Amino acid sequence: MSDSALFVPPCPITGLPAVRLIQSLSSDLLNGLWQASFGVATAAQLGTGRRFGLWESPCGLIFFDPMIAGDGGFYRQLYTGWGKDGPWTEQTSQRMDYARAAAMVEPGHRVLDVGCGPAAFAAQVRHATYVGLDDNYPAAGAAADIRNESLATHTAAHAEEYDAVCAFHVVEHVPDLARFASDLGRCVKPGGYLILAVPKYPSRINDIPNFVFNAPPHHLTWWNEQALGTLAEHAGLQVQSLEGLPLGAHHALGHWMGRVAPKLTGEQYFRHALIWHSALAWSFIAGRLCGAILGTPRNAKPVELLLIARKPEVPPRVVPRPS
Repeated sequence: MSDSALFVPPCPITGLPAVRLIQSLSSDLLNGLWQASFGVATAAQLGTGRRFGLWESPCGLIFFDPMIAGDGGFYRQLYTGWGKDGPWTEQTSQRMDYARAAAMVEPGHRVLDVGCGPAAFAAQVRHATYVGLDDNYPAAGAAADIRNESLATHTAAHAEEYDAVCAFHVVEHVPDLARFASDLGRCVKPGGYLILAVPKYPSRINDIPNFVFNAPPHHLTWWNEQALGTLAEHAGLQVQSLEGLPLGAHHALGHWMGRVAPKLTGEQYFRHALIWHSALAWSFIAGRLCGAILGTPRNAKPVELLLIARKPEVPPRVVPRPS
């Protein structure tokens, strides 16, 4: 297909046309990588013989097209396959995004945690009223208030009810970003905060060849500071801070995999070639060994970003004096 005939998809946030195609890749490659790397079957979702594009938008967002998100079955396979002590297991007590967000929450605040999973963040904000949302998580029997409903459904009934709305590593999984951002903003009270954590691009994670964890149907978007700021603006919020977070213990493997991986990525990130598959295997083996021996480097470059954005206060209504 000629460049002139190539369909240029719109940015999922702004709707403006993408500015460049970074690479094209096949669903067959993605399916094979998911099966080999994580033991997860994805052909039913991604299809076979289908082309995906990795695009850059004018606001700096990197996104896949088409944006096909994982369903409940995909995530059950993905997060149970390694077991509770697997190499990707997160220690919630050491998560810097949770700690920074909890510091923004005052006693008595109402907190909404979107895409909460088992509601690990609830333990960090016991002094607040916590509500978790996750339509892929079975809420029955959970200690926290987890509601098995979508953000759109919740927003329709609970607009401007929350002092803090949080989404920790959620937006990179969402296909309809414009609607999602708008709904996040609508849930925030005037004067309240939206707090988002996302993987950072570029980072060590992007140095890992064929790292399908960073591709559909898991990660649909890659984020930098400009893209996060644009998302906040789209939601009608004002950016208060936007920073890279220090690495936690659960980042050690990804950091070391990227650091020891052969330098193949940059113009491409996925390729069906022996050297690329071998480089992925090497980076996992060597990265896990380095992580076990050397731990998490203190001064390593961030692999995640944290956005804190504030909803403007509603100006007081001026009542005209009687003439």
